[in-house]
Amino acid sequence: MTDFIKQAAHVKPDANQLRLLTETPFYAFIHFSPNTYTDLEWGTGEEDPLIFNPVNLDCDGWCKAIKSAGMKGVVITAKHHDGFCLWQTKFTSHSMKSSPYKDGKGDIVKELSDACRRHGLKFGFYLSPWDRNCKLYGTPEYNDYYRGQLTELLTGYGEIFHVWFDGACGEGPNGKKQVYDFDSYFELIHKYQPNATIFSDRGPIRWCGNESGDARYAEWAVVPSELCPYSRIQTGAGPFNGDLSYMYNTNKEIGSLSNIMYSKGLVFAPSEVDMSIRPGWFYHENEAPHSLDRLFETYLRSVGGNTTFILNIPPRPDGTFDPQDIERLRELGEKINKSFAIDLAKNCDIKISPFNGSETQCIAEIDFKKKAEIKYLDFSENIAEGQRIESFIVQRRDDGRWIDCFEGTTVGARRIVSLGSITTDGLRIFVTASRDTPDFGKISVY
Repeated sequence: MTDFIKQAAHVKPDANQLRLLTETPFYAFIHFSPNTYTDLEWGTGEEDPLIFNPVNLDCDGWCKAIKSAGMKGVVITAKHHDGFCLWQTKFTSHSMKSSPYKDGKGDIVKELSDACRRHGLKFGFYLSPWDRNCKLYGTPEYNDYYRGQLTELLTGYGEIFHVWFDGACGEGPNGKKQVYDFDSYFELIHKYQPNATIFSDRGPIRWCGNESGDARYAEWAVVPSELCPYSRIQTGAGPFNGDLSYMYNTNKEIGSLSNIMYSKGLVFAPSEVDMSIRPGWFYHENEAPHSLDRLFETYLRSVGGNTTFILNIPPRPDGTFDPQDIERLRELGEKINKSFAIDLAKNCDIKISPFNGSETQCIAEIDFKKKAEIKYLDFSENIAEGQRIESFIVQRRDDGRWIDCFEGTTVGARRIVSLGSITTDGLRIFVTASRDTPDFGKISVY
């Protein structure tokens, strides 16, 4: 059992996963389709392309607003479930070819990818496997059709950082459902965009289990292979002969020690938290953006909870962002920057030592020398070498005594602990349980 736990401690991200977690943990989603004009969330596939006409399309404006929030990339719905394509695909006329925008010559994917380059943002796309317009859907030939469209997007728009697959699988025009050939889809991504991360229900970047921005109390990137079969197995089977076929992303305990003991092997598959800035994913005039507090708290729980965060901003029918959304993004970026502006631990001595000689318990102590007002502890593990910490306690020094002020579970790529507002001259992280010797990354205090 001890050997398996140590194996679990050394399950590592690949280069793409590591880059996403550490360099691009916060990025934007853009939901734009005929739904924007019909006030729907899921289109029927029978919409007239003539309704799609973003006369004031402003991709540069999108990018400026996205950057103001501190996001590093953009993912656009190149094709949603209605099958309408936002680029000049050769595989269907249910696309920009039939839109009045630029007399049928428009290419939203290109305009946005070009704008991203101008503004220093990474570019990615969502391509819905479910297609309610394509008559081939529900037949083996549809996989050829889908691979053709996927290849167009992978080869025609420069560097792609993230490819997003929806898990929806409903009926097509012929009343049939499709068996998706994800293995072949992934092969194309590895061939044409080897540096891109892939989001799907089953990894390598996995769904958090909801669309409301909620993150788990304990989020593991090291999970059973039964949950994420599209990731590389890095360990042997757990010591208990069990069955994890029940497991899905909506389960709360998917990486805990009691859970992984029943696995046939472990993989590295971090979670992505997704939500929209408004209640709906597509623009609805009667909706307003969520409060600044809700968005900021979601950021703390996701980017600060060992996940990535993709935040959707839906354009209006004319192709611009709603001024309310633009202002909320600016406010969010300002609050993030202000909250994490001055690292109080930057010039402090940080002493890390084992706890009573234990290999898997330790204390990281920060001495501020004088009293300081503290709101956030922001720290990480050396995630390139794996995720290990199971639980920790944050303690503050008060007249020479150490007093508990927070109890937490996982750390991973980044953990932001909200401490309210405390005043102390010393802070320490007491790692109470770890799968191997704790290996800290950066430790910051704000």
